[in-house]
Amino acid sequence: MPEPTPIPTHWYNIAADLPVPPPPHLHPGTKEPVTPADLEALFPSALIAQEAATEQYIEIPEPIREVYRTWRPAPLIRAKEFEKALGTPARIYVKYEGVSPVGSHKTNTAVAQAYYNAQDGVKKITTETGAGQWGSALSFACAKFGIELEVWQVRASYASKPYRRHLIETYGATVHPSPSDLTESGRKMLAEFPDTPGSLGIAVSEAVEVAAGDPDARYALGSVLNHVVLHQTVIGLEAVEQLRAAGEANADVVFGCAGGGSNLAGLAFPFIREVLHDRATTRIVAAEPAACPSITKGEYRYDHGDVAGLTPLLKMHTLGQDFIPDPIHAGGLRYHGMAPLLSHTVDLGYVQGQAVDQTDSFAAGVLFARAEGIVPAPESAHAIAACAEYARGLTEPEVLVIGLSGHGMLDLPAYQAYLDGDLTSTA
Repeated sequence: MPEPTPIPTHWYNIAADLPVPPPPHLHPGTKEPVTPADLEALFPSALIAQEAATEQYIEIPEPIREVYRTWRPAPLIRAKEFEKALGTPARIYVKYEGVSPVGSHKTNTAVAQAYYNAQDGVKKITTETGAGQWGSALSFACAKFGIELEVWQVRASYASKPYRRHLIETYGATVHPSPSDLTESGRKMLAEFPDTPGSLGIAVSEAVEVAAGDPDARYALGSVLNHVVLHQTVIGLEAVEQLRAAGEANADVVFGCAGGGSNLAGLAFPFIREVLHDRATTRIVAAEPAACPSITKGEYRYDHGDVAGLTPLLKMHTLGQDFIPDPIHAGGLRYHGMAPLLSHTVDLGYVQGQAVDQTDSFAAGVLFARAEGIVPAPESAHAIAACAEYARGLTEPEVLVIGLSGHGMLDLPAYQAYLDGDLTSTA
């Protein structure tokens, strides 16, 4: 047995290695690059510095690593039974983030964000959540560091995924369905679209509005921004070393699901690092929902990260800030845009998008569960479906890596809907 891979001591910042610098975020009013002062009402000082960092590696503070030790390093599993089920010559490895306390990769950045807010003396954080994985991760982290948390959960998921809400409340946070009547942006949306299922863009607007209006509060984002992507690179840093320990020089293709982009970027960027330094030729596939295809159908341009236009303008692949996705069960992927750094790597040719239909993702998720015993989150099942399609077509061995971003044990009603034949491509 190889020795366990150690927990990374530093996060990896891909911006330091890219041949073309990533486009800056712009102030929504002046359209000039944002300054640290522009972000002070929303984020603690360390996260503002990380958002524009140029160092290749940024040290992970020991208190964060101490919490990471609860579940990191996360396992890299050879999925031999899945290989047999697919009839493929590929060697398939799965990086499994479902071992975290809340069952997903979101905890990697939640712990970091709560820590840095606590360091600045912040007493309250506001945030949004889709399926509830981010909300539960941040509520766990805020409980660790003694911070009050208020969460706006996308209405479609608030109604269909009550167990995530229960988990958030168990850790001590308050949850509201979004859009709500608690904010100006929420009331405006409800007045115009009273039956809206909500979206992450709307929920972001509500959480940002409350944080900006409270001098004692700050805002935390579960994906998209550079500092979030940075924290998630513990996934890929571990996976690169674990793959080597398993006797594989590198991966041929890496598959990850993509909504806001933090999970895929966290897994992929250390593999892209190997490509940038001429140590590998790995391809990255971003598996996104066909109902919300920001990479494959969106435009690469500046857009707001929220519906109300309260956030900075971000250069990203986007379907438009007012895009309301269908209420698919992969609530964590229902976002109109894609992380700017990930979008930049798509534009540079290091990552390619692939749209996956909801029914195809659940079919792959069921196949994987029956082969490997792990029920994947509906989000993760998109990456499994993309990998399965590719692996079935191979005639020669290749090394494939799947980012299994979380488990689906709190998503079993969605699986039951699929098994009963009640699931469609959009709901």
